[in-house]
Amino acid sequence: MLRQGTHGNAFWQEIDTCGMSQERKRICILGSTGSIGEKSLLVIADNPDRFEVVGLSAHGSVKRLAEQAAEYGVKQICIAGKGGDVAAPDGVTVHRGPQGLIDLVDACEPDLVVVATVGYAGLSPTLRAIELGVTVALANKEVLVAAGDLVMDAARRRGVRILPIDSEHNALFQCLAGRREDWPLRRLILTASGGPFRGRTRAELASVTVEEALCHPTWRMGRKITIDSATLMNKGFEVIETHHLFGVAVDKIDVVIHPQSVIHSMIEYEDGSMLAQLGVTDMYLPIANVLAWPERLPNRRFKPLNLAELGAFTFEQPDVEVFRCLGFAREAVRLGGTYPAVLNAANEIAVARFLDGEIGFLGIPELIEAAMNAHQPDGTADLNAIHAADRWARQWCGRREVVSRI
Repeated sequence: MLRQGTHGNAFWQEIDTCGMSQERKRICILGSTGSIGEKSLLVIADNPDRFEVVGLSAHGSVKRLAEQAAEYGVKQICIAGKGGDVAAPDGVTVHRGPQGLIDLVDACEPDLVVVATVGYAGLSPTLRAIELGVTVALANKEVLVAAGDLVMDAARRRGVRILPIDSEHNALFQCLAGRREDWPLRRLILTASGGPFRGRTRAELASVTVEEALCHPTWRMGRKITIDSATLMNKGFEVIETHHLFGVAVDKIDVVIHPQSVIHSMIEYEDGSMLAQLGVTDMYLPIANVLAWPERLPNRRFKPLNLAELGAFTFEQPDVEVFRCLGFAREAVRLGGTYPAVLNAANEIAVARFLDGEIGFLGIPELIEAAMNAHQPDGTADLNAIHAADRWARQWCGRREVVSRI
């Protein structure tokens, strides 16, 4: 019997690792054609005796979705966006639209749902999985950013584990695994590569191009999250996620720039002892950790880390005056209510407008700040209020007169 420390979180529970079921774990992947989805399928392909794929979804990559379904023998798929028709073989059910993601979770009867969709669209199927008592492997930041209190409360009430796929949160998850309840934490420390613009001034950021912003020095990710990494909003979102996942106050969550991206995060106890999780910069490892949890899979894809070859590790403080999005995230948590939902929606629209060439790179934080200042909450923060705040922020940030002032 393994006793995990409690943090007011549904995945810190007693588990019996003896006599684990030998049946293959049934996996549903939402966002299977993205980088996390593809990597999840790679982990599954490497361990066919451990996992079975029972559901897949994509936003618009219909051809790739059909290829995946055929390769893994999947009978339930969903086209969540405005993708074209798919030539589904006999016996394959095709769900469609945002409701289709919920229907997919219902239909495929999974043991674990990987939520790797991009943006707010991941919220409803995550809540449905929790309602059904299904373990969630979470790679979608926006779910906890926009509705962290609701999601974690639902998980606690249903006794559902929320297992983090993000490398930083997965690192914290692993570091905290052996913590006793009476060992007080001083802080949790998230590491960040610093993105492509580390060390630049605001003046230097004014003229950066979309192509430059998409050239991340360490990770290969989707376009939206790569821009979030360049603005450090990605790290701001991770602060909010950490707050919800581990029940830790925001003022006990620090961020440090670590360009080598080998130390994925750290914890510090009150006595000054620090624990860190290290690994190669490949999402295969945290995905494998979560899919197999509470067991561990053998890793045949990567050589062990050679610390002598890696040489020195360096660290520095993030420049919050230049990269203001990190501060906006902390402020959204402090304000609470529907402000995090507004932060998330405003960021999605701002990033999309930057990618479309409608605003400059510095226009991203300016539009987010303007939306948060314009938001007038009504004091409620239930699911309807969060949906309403999300709609309002998207509409407000899309107004021509607002963007013209940025």
